[in-house]
Amino acid sequence: MDIVLVAGLWLDGSAWDAVVPELEARGHRAVPITLPGQGDGATSATLDDQVAAVVAAVDAATGPALVVGHSAACTLAWQAADARPDAVAKVALIGGFPSTEGEAYAAFFPAEDGFMAFPGWGPFEGPDSDDLDQPTRDRVAAAAIPVPEGVTTGVVHYTSERRHDVPLVLVCPEFTPAQAREWIAGGDTPELASARHLELVDLDSGHWPMFSQPKALAALLDEATSV
Repeated sequence: MDIVLVAGLWLDGSAWDAVVPELEARGHRAVPITLPGQGDGATSATLDDQVAAVVAAVDAATGPALVVGHSAACTLAWQAADARPDAVAKVALIGGFPSTEGEAYAAFFPAEDGFMAFPGWGPFEGPDSDDLDQPTRDRVAAAAIPVPEGVTTGVVHYTSERRHDVPLVLVCPEFTPAQAREWIAGGDTPELASARHLELVDLDSGHWPMFSQPKALAALLDEATSV
């Protein structure tokens, strides 16, 4: 199956470098996306541009694809399913949840001069980053790409109720499936609460398993292709 890989904030397609060969060894075609404004030099990129890039990868797939979103990009993956419910076989969400209709995409930190830069590891101390060694932290921070404000403050919109029929698997790294169920039941994640086919799977890692647990992550994504 074609597996479209969409990394979260500050990351480009190279974030998946350790995952891609693991997926290919299992017979899949891995398609890591470098999002507009996150590695292609498009400093004026918008949220719509990023959604269009993921949808274009789905359109280019050889058949129904697994679309994988990480962190904030879980919303991008879900918006692709919204736009192409027949062409997305399943969506895998890693360490994040789709934003709600009408919310800003990812205005989590202040923007300066039109960009939201990586804030350093301070805000992510604890379960998010405990499994990253210092060389990995240094490498990720050095490669982090400031995200255009037109992306982070873009307003999320959905267009089709058919997205709720697309199967979802929520990969739970720095939180547990039990915690995720509590958040869903408590109304914190309306899009997941409305999903008709939702599976939760545990992954013993922090927030960036593509760096700390690429083999285990690839194995879970391989399993997710069984639809």
